[in-house]
Amino acid sequence: MADNKFKTGEKAPESGEFKVDSLVNSGSGNNDNTTISIEKGEQFPPSPSSNEAAYWVKA
Repeated sequence: MADNKFKTGEKAPESGEFKVDSLVNSGSGNNDNTTISIEKGEQFPPSPSSNEAAYWVKA
């Protein structure tokens, strides 16, 4: 699986830059192009723009 998605609340499997792929409830995250830096073991946060649960992908 090339695109690994991680949900808000899950722990990061590796450190790096991640961006919102889509929102969990609405499915659209295209207007949220925020990139975050996260360390291995940290939890993925909600979407920075909407504060909703999101799916994150490696940027």
